[in-house]
Amino acid sequence: MAELERHISVWNECLRIFEQNVDPKQFSVWFKTIVPVSLEGSTLTVEVPTDFFRSYLEDAYLPIIKLALRRVIGPEAKLMYKIHPVRREAPMVFTAAHGNVPENKSVMLSTFQASSNPGPFVFPGLQKVKINPRLNPAYCFENMVKGECNKMGINAGVNISDKPGKTPFNPLFVFGGPGLGKTHLAQAIGIAIHDAYPDLIVLYVTGNEFKTQYMNAVHQNKLADFMAYYMRIDVLIVDDIHELVGPASQNAFFNIFNHLHQSGKQLVFTSDRAPVDLMNFEERLLSRFKWGLSVELERPDMSTRLAMLKARCAREGVSVDESVLELLASKIRSNFRELEGALISLIASATLCHEEITMELAQKVTGNIVSEEREDVTMDKVQDVVCEYFNITRETLLSKSRKRNIVQARQIAMYLSRNLIGGCSLSTIGMELGGKDHATVLHACNTVSDLMSTDKLFRQYVSDIERMLVPVAR
Repeated sequence: MAELERHISVWNECLRIFEQNVDPKQFSVWFKTIVPVSLEGSTLTVEVPTDFFRSYLEDAYLPIIKLALRRVIGPEAKLMYKIHPVRREAPMVFTAAHGNVPENKSVMLSTFQASSNPGPFVFPGLQKVKINPRLNPAYCFENMVKGECNKMGINAGVNISDKPGKTPFNPLFVFGGPGLGKTHLAQAIGIAIHDAYPDLIVLYVTGNEFKTQYMNAVHQNKLADFMAYYMRIDVLIVDDIHELVGPASQNAFFNIFNHLHQSGKQLVFTSDRAPVDLMNFEERLLSRFKWGLSVELERPDMSTRLAMLKARCAREGVSVDESVLELLASKIRSNFRELEGALISLIASATLCHEEITMELAQKVTGNIVSEEREDVTMDKVQDVVCEYFNITRETLLSKSRKRNIVQARQIAMYLSRNLIGGCSLSTIGMELGGKDHATVLHACNTVSDLMSTDKLFRQYVSDIERMLVPVAR
């Protein structure tokens, strides 16, 4: 059989298995439209119309897809998806959920017996291990849209990727509100370094995961193995570093940081707040976060939001009228995540209901996702609404009064400012609310959260004020 035709024959065999195990209507919609492209070794590449199509296919039919591929190709079978865009951008390529992702080379690690407490005369053994970098191929620089909101962060990331550990940007500390691309940027740096320097060991981990791993290592008496593991990393990316709370885990991280930094290894951190606003962190660790470059990712402007939507449409392989994209970009201004979610919901609604993507459908979808008034929330509006609700003056709210009702009103104002206004640091909120420092604001936010979980009446206060600030879309 000619090699050119083998991929078609293999896919036809898979189709026969799908047809026997999938509802006929679903088989016609989701499988008959897939086009086999190539078969190289055990890797079959197929073409699908959109990224949404790919995502739904794997969510709904991954078990039968894996079964068919392994039955026809063998246990080493892998699947790649190719998605052709509408515009002239290069085709987007994704690995299947069970396919290959970036891998590190195997390394030798020093290990101790779990029952031992290593001392100066206890010699470790050597174990060959493969460290999973935990990188998502979709989070690459090519899939990022550059604008004024993230230009500095992307430029620094590209510079780091060219010369990891050898630039002044070490560590790189990226901070900003949710959905602004911190994780994407951090992973893009790791992917670019992995591609350019395959011999370097790259690892992506969250602050909470690091803390959990540390606690497990202590519990299992494997702290020496844990430290050896992390000190072997060449590029360490810690997402949501603000979750790394606790003196013991911070002490371990401090020693790992020192070892890697002094060895010329690259460190990348992300956080929802600037280093100066981090609370419950050792001062020696905070000072190290400030050694390199701190970059804030800001809310995207209109042109950047529109560019992101156009790029995602090309990636999905769909054509959407520019007026519809402008509607989405004008109504959803907070972050990339909400904007992207609205576009995917719009495409999904049109695909599953067999409708055209119209302005009316876009209005309906965005109305279910975000209220138009939400983006009008400002510090002044928060203070005005809180004062109106509690029947106090602005001067009283901003005063140094320690009366219980005034303190609670002030704390609620701080809490809602932090949750409803994007890009506001704790220091900025404190300055606007009577010249308080960031520690006071953080304490106020934690106090409000605690009271909301235990005091039904207090929870009602906060809910009422939030509804006044952000009316629920009907």
